[in-house]
Amino acid sequence: METVLAPLAYGGSLTLWAYLAQAKSIVVEKHDHYQKQTQRNRQYIHGANGKLLLSIPIKHLGKEGYQHYKTVAIDNSFPWQAQHWKSLQTAYRSSPYFEFYEDAIYPSYQKNFTSLYEFNTSLFEVLKGLIGIETPFLFSEKYNPHPQHLDVRSVLEVKKQSEVAAVTYTQVFEEKNGFIPNLSVLDLLFNVGPESLGLLKHCPLPKKV
Repeated sequence: METVLAPLAYGGSLTLWAYLAQAKSIVVEKHDHYQKQTQRNRQYIHGANGKLLLSIPIKHLGKEGYQHYKTVAIDNSFPWQAQHWKSLQTAYRSSPYFEFYEDAIYPSYQKNFTSLYEFNTSLFEVLKGLIGIETPFLFSEKYNPHPQHLDVRSVLEVKKQSEVAAVTYTQVFEEKNGFIPNLSVLDLLFNVGPESLGLLKHCPLPKKV
């Protein structure tokens, strides 16, 4: 696949990571505006009772207008890191690979971050290494509404996205809740471990983004 222009998400969905795994090179968007209810500050995991939302609280502007993603501050008055990590432990402690990866991921939920962009960048680099994606990546130099690269920035949308990457695997609570598609890539890592990269590289991608 050609160069992919990808968004920076909190964890990131399987569809997003499938594009990253199949790209020849990656450009990560650094200059977009923040939008509510997107994967910028939320990800979904598979809990005991089904699909579970983990949302990072942010400090919103006191007035209307666009806010640059890089300037978005995390609201650390709420103990979101401890709660998110506890949710991950509860959901995946019985999964095959949680203990294998937890020491690498836990520091992201322990270190104090004030910037959403910095937290997401740090977690992105950890996940990229754990998945085994060695594709080189750069950050965008400016915002381009009509890039020449394959633009997958829209996969950040949570409610509008209808087509997703066809990644299937065994999930911890699948027998109880059925298979839930397009969750956070953490769900894939904890359930299939080293097989994650192969599944992402060879799965069918959405016909349109």
